[in-house]
Amino acid sequence: MKLTSPDTLKALMDQKNFSYERMARYAGCSKSFISHLTSGRKASCSPLLAENIAEALEVPLSILFVESPSAVRVQSVSETRRMSA
Repeated sequence: MKLTSPDTLKALMDQKNFSYERMARYAGCSKSFISHLTSGRKASCSPLLAENIAEALEVPLSILFVESPSAVRVQSVSETRRMSA
């Protein structure tokens, strides 16, 4: 998922009193990853991480993230075989 705006993420975190550490614990990632998102050094993350961040901030996912082609999960051949077995 592609982050729409690092500034929006940072503003929402400030408004809801989320430190990098608190957001990282809630989202399930490192403090540095959250820092990279809010500074613009990272622009995307997994769909699950995006959902966790939006849930923590109590905002719709679409406020913070849009789907990016690189974030779409592709099933591996072994997963496809297991599902059809």
